[in-house]
Amino acid sequence: MNSRSFSRAGNSTVINADYGDNSPIAAFATVLGGSALTLIRCSGKGALDFVSSVFKSGKKDSSLLDTPGNTVVHGWIMSGNEKADEVLISVFKSPKSYTGEDSLDISCHGGVSAGKAVMTILKTAGFRDALPGEFTFRAFMNGKIDLTRSESVMEIVCAKTEAGRRRAVSRLSGSLEKEINEIKIALVQVLSGAEIYLDYSEDEVSSDNDEEAAGKLPDKEIAINALERLKKLSASWRIERIYQEGITIVIAGPPNAGKSSLFNSLLKEDRSIVTEVPGTTRDWIEAFVSIEGIPVRLIDTAGLRDADDSVEKIGVERSRKILQEADIVLCLFDGETGCKNYRQPDVSVPCLFVWNKCDIYPLPQPFPLEGIKPISVSAKTGEGLTELYSAITSVIQKQTDFDFNNEMDSAALGTARQKKHVDAACSALDEALALTEREEPLDLIAPLLREAVNSLGEITGEVSTADILEEMFSRFCVGK
Repeated sequence: MNSRSFSRAGNSTVINADYGDNSPIAAFATVLGGSALTLIRCSGKGALDFVSSVFKSGKKDSSLLDTPGNTVVHGWIMSGNEKADEVLISVFKSPKSYTGEDSLDISCHGGVSAGKAVMTILKTAGFRDALPGEFTFRAFMNGKIDLTRSESVMEIVCAKTEAGRRRAVSRLSGSLEKEINEIKIALVQVLSGAEIYLDYSEDEVSSDNDEEAAGKLPDKEIAINALERLKKLSASWRIERIYQEGITIVIAGPPNAGKSSLFNSLLKEDRSIVTEVPGTTRDWIEAFVSIEGIPVRLIDTAGLRDADDSVEKIGVERSRKILQEADIVLCLFDGETGCKNYRQPDVSVPCLFVWNKCDIYPLPQPFPLEGIKPISVSAKTGEGLTELYSAITSVIQKQTDFDFNNEMDSAALGTARQKKHVDAACSALDEALALTEREEPLDLIAPLLREAVNSLGEITGEVSTADILEEMFSRFCVGK
């Protein structure tokens, strides 16, 4: 891959990027297999010419080059005089395309053979394989989207729940970009005011502004408001990270307490083997489930006891280790034996106590163990599961200060990279305001304001470096 210089549209900053060029690229946008269609995406300088050279329209005297943008054309991909596949081609002309370049989406027949045949012909015509995320990279470089929207593309692809998808779509729609830009404009106003007094001597500053000239920060209230908005954004990453990465919930308890039954009930399918024989689960098993829109890595463990069987011993030891990865532990009581065989796991994370088999053995009142108030459930009938879901979300809500009853109504961060730069902006602005309180000179305060502005520019991509861009886009799917 050759090292080249890119100048992003609408930005005078030249970005030295060792990631692709403007040559025509092609990639599968769908997985090869037994599907109805296979989509191949093409983009770049000369893309229309190269596809035209291997395309024969289904209409007489119809040329792909003369086709208006945002049009679908029917025809054949040709290998010399031989028809390779019947296709539909969606034509997008610069600058009104996803990448900002001339682009084409070729819909082939499904299956492995047809798609591979068309791709081979395209490479022969002059296309090269697209790099991971190169289509979105070009969209960014051509000023079609900022970095926050670019990152949200993969957030949507990787979303594990409907709620996670909605939150990613909000960022793709520009909610975060808008918030960052508004804060940056406010800080630029504050910075400009400060630099005016640095550029002119005190004699040139009007007497009405003596306080500012003496070291007071102009537009201080604007800076304070910007800091509050930045802190709110920083705090949003805590819950957004949960929506993206999920949490780990481990079910623990004595043998035959109904752990596997509860696991299957929460999952709504039979994944764990359930028998009346204690010690049936010899190792932990996991699956993903959505609880209130949050992806949960749910883990069923072996019954915690001093086992004689060597295989069960290994399973119990593994279960104790997996407990250390938990964010929440569901501690099960066997309704039949009560507190007799109960052992509370040695963990430092929140524990929710669950009394299972309540359909046969009601929860005793008062509960014999002081300080423990179990949730009464029946893994067999589903009784009490709604209360258990509520208890789980309450624990997460306490840890994140987030109200799950409210939809996303404000901008939120979507990646750790964004969090890092928001925190950097917060730190610089906080220090600038602290210096203002001590009435320090503006020549100490202005660089901190500039640092905060630059940090926000890194979030949207106005300020970028080659290594950051390549690292970010290389994590994308090929074809995105």
